[in-house]
Amino acid sequence: MAFRDLDDLNDMHLDVLKEIGNIGSGNAASALSAMLAKPINIAVPKISILDYNTVVDSLGGPENLLVSLLFTMTDDVQGMMIFLLQKDFAHMLLNTLLGCELNSFSDMGEMELSALKEVGNIMAASYVNAISTLADLRMNISVPDICIDMAGSILSVPAIHYANISDKIIFINDEFNAEGQNASSQVLMIPDMESLEKIMKNLGLDQ
Repeated sequence: MAFRDLDDLNDMHLDVLKEIGNIGSGNAASALSAMLAKPINIAVPKISILDYNTVVDSLGGPENLLVSLLFTMTDDVQGMMIFLLQKDFAHMLLNTLLGCELNSFSDMGEMELSALKEVGNIMAASYVNAISTLADLRMNISVPDICIDMAGSILSVPAIHYANISDKIIFINDEFNAEGQNASSQVLMIPDMESLEKIMKNLGLDQ
């Protein structure tokens, strides 16, 4: 079937997205565990189709500061992926990877941003690999653009670039636990509608 926007997804399509999210999040947790050399547990991810304003609210409000890594998806599946790190998650990662105690985003320099970029790249690749393997489609992601900005400003980028595709976003919320320390991250996916059709068709949901 032809999708006009994400509102056309039915319960079966959403179940497919949840399965992709579950596998992608599990892969991301495994990759993170290997990188940090410590066990990482992850709760069942929450996957929703949300409008931009609701996404901003879910991220703590328009003025909440986040680490954002923006990827362009290419090949069989095209669109945009944004990987978001809440402050608690970013600090946990940097304290473990670099052995330094950071209490504010203002403490971060080039070395810290480079470390977060590498973590985000590995975790985003986990989601891409989940889609690619399940749907038997070729997918690549660009080198990420990283920034620390307010949630409202971050969401303005896909809102402008993909306004003609949909006013909704695939929103994946992950809750991690590392040795009793809780942290959260979010993945925003905005595939173009043709790519979404390919995914569903290859998974047997073309009706």
